[in-house]
Amino acid sequence: MQVKKKRIGRGEIDMNKKVIIGIIAVIVICVIGVVVALMINNNANNNSTTNESTNNNSASNENTNNSSNETSNNNENEENNNGVTVGSKTLVVYFSAQNHTEAVAKQIAENLDADIFEVTPKDVYTSDDLDWTDSNSRVSKEHDNESLRNIELVTTDAPNWEDYDTVLIGYPIWWGIAAWPIDNFVKNNDFTGKTVIPFCTSSSSGLGQSGEILEGYANGGNWQEGHRFSSNASDNDIKTFTDSIK
Repeated sequence: MQVKKKRIGRGEIDMNKKVIIGIIAVIVICVIGVVVALMINNNANNNSTTNESTNNNSASNENTNNSSNETSNNNENEENNNGVTVGSKTLVVYFSAQNHTEAVAKQIAENLDADIFEVTPKDVYTSDDLDWTDSNSRVSKEHDNESLRNIELVTTDAPNWEDYDTVLIGYPIWWGIAAWPIDNFVKNNDFTGKTVIPFCTSSSSGLGQSGEILEGYANGGNWQEGHRFSSNASDNDIKTFTDSIK
């Protein structure tokens, strides 16, 4: 029996080619998909590594900056050659009879970025009280009778006193010594652990022993050499002084 061979028509061949091409296309698409997925995953890993490195660098920089700032702050808290703690909290205390000391005190406080506290007698001095040429004036009587110099103040409590490391105390000079209304402030406060710098204003007299006398009244404190200003001290004179203790 003779078997007839089936002839494959051109249509069938074309169909087979299309199937093969389709399979190849699917394979190519799958390969491209795998490659793209690998690339995306690799980029994600690289970004993660970069972010981690950036975060580590940021943390390192932050630690470095914190260390630098801490070192800077520690250096600021060191004492300068005048014994004044640099960067510390500073208070300017003053009694002023005729506004001369007040003007100097306010300029000192501004230059040092310091707080300020005014010592105020309960019985405020009038211009007649301050007439030292009149033997019957209040200051003349207080000068002649030391028992009258115990001047009662509105308060001797400066707010946040314990927070201050450096205290500047200003007063006018009366008969060669600190004006006595300042005395009770000094006597009634604990200066332990504080650097104390007296300053005065006067038309002609010097600082004299006013600082040493106040130190004798004080409870503790590292008292420094004081400074005398004229009654109408210039801003330059004050700046020279404050620059020396910054």
